[in-house]
Amino acid sequence: MSRTCELTAKSVQYGNNVSHANNRTRRRFLPNLCHVTLISEALGQSFRLRVSAHALRSVEHRGGLDAFLVKADEKELSQRARLLKRQIAKKLLEAPVAA
Repeated sequence: MSRTCELTAKSVQYGNNVSHANNRTRRRFLPNLCHVTLISEALGQSFRLRVSAHALRSVEHRGGLDAFLVKADEKELSQRARLLKRQIAKKLLEAPVAA
């Protein structure tokens, strides 16, 4: 399993440890990934995703998984998240509009 957020595509970054003597050794900066269960109100289901803490805050700020996925760019989403986005969009189009 790759160390990549399923919603924002945040992944491992590389850099240097720099000592006091200015010696440089390679290191990795790992994203803060969490296993969370997010609920889709449109589909009426819960989904277990591996997302970064930053993405989790963004999901809550936008008002839930459905609202986040509707606005999200498909290039950043994982394959599972793209499938969810399409299912949610289809379900929202089917929903009757109250007049």
